[in-house]
Amino acid sequence: MSLAERLKQKGFVITSEIFFPLGTEPQELFDRIDRIKMEIKALGIPEIDIEGWVTETIRAGRVLKDQQLEPILLINCREKSRIDLQEFLLQAFEAGIENILTFVEDYRITGDSLQELMFFHVDKGKFFSVVDQLRNGRDITGKTLPQKHSVCIGAGVDASWGSEIPDMALKEMEELAGLGTQYFLTTPVFDLDLFEQFVKKVAPIQVPVVAEVLLIRSLEVGLFLNGHVKAGRIPSHFMERLMKTSDREKAMKEMMHQLVNGLRNLCEGIHFVPVESEEQISKHLGDKKF
Repeated sequence: MSLAERLKQKGFVITSEIFFPLGTEPQELFDRIDRIKMEIKALGIPEIDIEGWVTETIRAGRVLKDQQLEPILLINCREKSRIDLQEFLLQAFEAGIENILTFVEDYRITGDSLQELMFFHVDKGKFFSVVDQLRNGRDITGKTLPQKHSVCIGAGVDASWGSEIPDMALKEMEELAGLGTQYFLTTPVFDLDLFEQFVKKVAPIQVPVVAEVLLIRSLEVGLFLNGHVKAGRIPSHFMERLMKTSDREKAMKEMMHQLVNGLRNLCEGIHFVPVESEEQISKHLGDKKF
């Protein structure tokens, strides 16, 4: 059953993502995939934001397809045109890839320069205008293509607001749903109560919600993410518990296991971000039948 079919039938989905560095040998990719293949049926491929990223991303998608896994291509619309997106999507579809997870934001209305003002070149409307044309068998100029393309679209959203979602953010989610988004992938979840408030707030939109779970394997990884990736990425209460305990590994496993079990009854799926610890996924899923 495909990701799109499982979502449509309201089944619980388990996805993850894996990074394919440039020049990675196929056997190394196979070894990493084998660590999670039994639990995960769809894997996201983060965008490589350097020259040649399209080729490498499509190659990674083919590797996953060969391993009987569904690729999910993660696309950031920042600094891209509709032509860029169309070229990338056509290459993906030709490789048999039908799942896209997109991160779109509308034009910024603040900034001191034209570059800042126009930083996000493609908003949600323009992104879906490209997708809809390809679904209907045409390119963005209206030219007929050899075939129509089926695609399952997910969109990244911020769940950290809980029930206090700004009106603009809620409106954007409603618009994304109206444009054809088939599921929302949230920012990393660490607080089940806050996440439950978020899920109840967005329930009227009637789009499946998949919760992102950032697998932190050590205190050091948490400190690194907060210090070098994004301040506050791992909440203070989470970090404090690790700092105070004498058995950090045990505490980490307990917190992650509690989080995964709690999410099962709150949303329609979990997306694991393993941070180079793919082997941890099966431990947190245990014998649970999702």
